[in-house]
Amino acid sequence: MIVADRKSLQEILAMVKDDKKILIVGCKGCVTVCNVGGLKEVEILASSMKIARKKEGNPIDIDINVLERQCDNEYVAEISESVNDYDAVISLACGVGPQFLSEMYKDQTFYPGVNTTFFGGATQHGVWEERCAGCGTCAIHNFGGLCPIARCAKSLMNGPCGGSSNGVCEINKDTDCIWDAIVRKKMEAGELEDLMGVKGIKDWRTARHGGPRRSIREELVQGNI
Repeated sequence: MIVADRKSLQEILAMVKDDKKILIVGCKGCVTVCNVGGLKEVEILASSMKIARKKEGNPIDIDINVLERQCDNEYVAEISESVNDYDAVISLACGVGPQFLSEMYKDQTFYPGVNTTFFGGATQHGVWEERCAGCGTCAIHNFGGLCPIARCAKSLMNGPCGGSSNGVCEINKDTDCIWDAIVRKKMEAGELEDLMGVKGIKDWRTARHGGPRRSIREELVQGNI
């Protein structure tokens, strides 16, 4: 899932400091799961903004809506009849959301209410950790199912650096060295030799470095003609 953190109230208020009527749009996807952009969070932000603006002597009118997804034009279109009734719209989706909104409603101003951080999952209640870098050519089968690109501070693919100690990363002492975990897992499985061979250079053309990426399912495209 995509993990995000909500921007500070002060930053959001600064974005709409001259607006009198805004819409806050949440998303029922990833940001709901990580407790950032669901109905509850949208309601909390709206209340906090109203209180803050009232204290400033500059009241604001706020409406809310939560779409099924903001990364799908079918759902983004659901606010077509009302979106231009506002001075601005705050999106509490990942960075994809306000872009889809901006592309569909070119005459409206959209602000991101969250900071998109990484692809990850919940390791315990209220804690999410990064697991994937979205580099496009997955090779975790070579590393015991663990990703050294996303989970190593240096994205090393040829073994641990010289700075890790006692299984802890030298960059962040609160982070376990993923290469320590990879090696231990292979040793316990009696498969350490899997890490000894020379592997080909990773094809980074599938990563972000080549510009915006696109995924096409021809059978779906043809079936929609």
